[in-house]
Order: sequence, then C-alpha cells, then structure tokens
Amino acid sequence: MHPVFPCLWFNTDGEEAATFYTSLFPNSRITKVTRYTVPTPSPNEVGSVLTVDFELDGKHYQALNGGPDFPFTEAISLCVPCDSQEESDQLRESLSEGGEGGPCGWLKDRFGLSWQVYPAELDDLCNDPDPARAAAATTAMLQQTRIDLAEIRAAMDAVSTG
Repeated sequence: MHPVFPCLWFNTDGEEAATFYTSLFPNSRITKVTRYTVPTPSPNEVGSVLTVDFELDGKHYQALNGGPDFPFTEAISLCVPCDSQEESDQLRESLSEGGEGGPCGWLKDRFGLSWQVYPAELDDLCNDPDPARAAAATTAMLQQTRIDLAEIRAAMDAVSTG
C-alpha cells in the first residue's frame, strides 16, 4: 500500500497554492502536475491543471482543481508547530497575507485553507504539571489570535507568585 496523503480541493488555483506553500517550507517542492485531457462540467478546460503533487517538508500533498463545489472549511486544518516564536510569527504573517487571522493561532490563507501556526513550546506550557499554571497558559492562549509565548509565560508566572 502507498502512503496516505491529503488531497486539497481547489477551484482553479491549486498550482498557485502549491507554489506558494512550497516557497514557505524547507525541503518542499512540486513533484508532478497533471492536466485535464477531456472536457468536464467544472470551470477547468482541457489542458488546464487537474492535480499538483507537492511536498511540504518532505510530506506528500495533492492539490486538485475540481471547481467551486467544495470550498474549504475549518473542519480541516494543517498544523505547524514551529521551533521558535520568531519562526511562528514569520510563517503566520506569510500564510495569512490575503487571508484572515483567527483565534488561538488559527488562520485562513488567501485560498481559504485553515492553518494552525504556533510555537511548539505552547504544548508544554498548556500541559504544565501544575494544573493552575496549565490553566493559566490555556486561558491566556484562548484570548490570543497570534500565539505570544511571553504573554502566556507571564500569565503562568502570575499564578505561581500570586
């Protein structure tokens, strides 16, 4: 059996999205582009891009230009735990350009795909062994759009010294 991979349904801009995504992540590339060979009821014409296979940090994805019937929803998102606050901020800014921010590190990019971009340390802070500190971290995180570790740590420290 071949590995399981996500297929992301786009209207007509799957190649543009794949090119954008591969420009943001290391170890990323477009591996294959297929084209429509017969007329279909979608807005895509013979010769236009049907699928784009690509890798993000070595993981396989596929973009499918299938027409406007199935837009993205928040029911699926791509999670990106980052090594640092700076990396998280930079990636969040790039992905949300032309899109919109959301709560708790979520965002929608200009193609409508939802992402969760956050510093990986957030997981440790929200799961602190001290339940009061973990609750303070989670409460602070829930009030943020851009995850800010300094604010979260300050909220945790206020509980410790409070």
